[in-house]
Amino acid sequence: MMPNRFRSVASCTALATALLTSCSPTEFLEVTDPDIINPSDVTSAAGANAVRMGAIARLNVATSGGESLLLLGGLFADEWNNGDSFIARQEIDQRVITPQNSFLTDANRALHRARLSAELSVDLLRRYNTAAPGWQLAEMYFVEAYVENLASEHYCSGLNFSTVIDGQEQYGTPMTNTEAYTRALAHADSGLSLIRGTTADDIRVRSALQVTRGRILLNLNRPADAAAAVNGVATTFQYQMYHSLNTNSNQYWNFNNLNGRYSVSTGEGRNGMDFAAANDPRIPVCSGGDATCRAIGVTKATRDDLTAPYYVQRLWPARESSVAIVSGPEARLIEAEAQLRVNNTAGSLATLNALRATYTGLAPLADAGTEAARVDQLFRERAFTLFGRGTRTGDLRRLIRQYSRSAETVFPTGAWHKGGNYGTDVTLPLPLAETNTPISGAGVCIDRKA
Repeated sequence: MMPNRFRSVASCTALATALLTSCSPTEFLEVTDPDIINPSDVTSAAGANAVRMGAIARLNVATSGGESLLLLGGLFADEWNNGDSFIARQEIDQRVITPQNSFLTDANRALHRARLSAELSVDLLRRYNTAAPGWQLAEMYFVEAYVENLASEHYCSGLNFSTVIDGQEQYGTPMTNTEAYTRALAHADSGLSLIRGTTADDIRVRSALQVTRGRILLNLNRPADAAAAVNGVATTFQYQMYHSLNTNSNQYWNFNNLNGRYSVSTGEGRNGMDFAAANDPRIPVCSGGDATCRAIGVTKATRDDLTAPYYVQRLWPARESSVAIVSGPEARLIEAEAQLRVNNTAGSLATLNALRATYTGLAPLADAGTEAARVDQLFRERAFTLFGRGTRTGDLRRLIRQYSRSAETVFPTGAWHKGGNYGTDVTLPLPLAETNTPISGAGVCIDRKA
């Protein structure tokens, strides 16, 4: 037997020899990084499907899973008050927005990531998974249509939808809001043409495309076509974004219930809806620190900036609460608006009341009496039924554009709740980062009109 020290030296020598023979210096530079997906990794049916799932995940971030236009647009309109000291959020709430606004830049990037992922998925599914059911391709067209419409509802004219072909950027040219809506409509039509089945997924994606198509047509001032587009969508339909404790949190809960950076508005800037004070079952609200709020875990009485009132939504009371970003009730509201536009006031009121009857505690509406009051009543129903789903800024802009209202009677105005006055913005500016695109006029608003 060898002495211990010699046996140890021999063992170490053998180990060193093994290491030297098993590895070379260059191999350390060839380690596969699991976080990087190379083009060759998606050139299969499984790879194409992974990109499809990734597009849906990015849509989640661009909607209820991030500080997206669903939140920021509601802050810009009258759904939320700013509850912290971040200047970028304050200028959105106050309607005095600069192109350098970092929150809008992040929201814009999230939208384009979802859109480009869906666009790439369409190409990969067509090339590598021709056996994929039609609804999977159609859902990618839904993502494109939804994002393009949402962007156009919020941003000024001058939107730019670039793409990537064979790994190379292909820059788009600035387009008006109308042109962007038309682009979104074409994608919705492409998706609908692919769905021929009757499975639950076929119905889910078809309904999402129908409602999105109807919303686009309303933005294009084609209410009769919008009503026809949503025909057959069940009132109970919901296209859900899901959240969980260990992936993407529900950001309404995060920014309102947990952090108090947002507070549900009530009567903001004279024109705002009384969301927090209406005691409406469609938007259950509690006051920070009261017994109802404590029951859902909200114990603080002030917002993040230590001021009050602090109103907390209870629609999505937990980090993992799912959010229906497109739904059947929106279809009914589209139909009611189309009826009102052709002076079918009785039919419009009946449609609204049938929808209200699906909520516990809502009494039927009476005829508002005048044309202007009926429009107010319809848009109030839209505001409360679709709270937080990214429709409010688009609706306020449509009231100006299609119903001849002045901005001063639609958007919050007058004294701002943190001092000074509201500004005059009726659209979001394009992010300054867009000016890096090497296309003439990129990143510059064509106009700031509603």
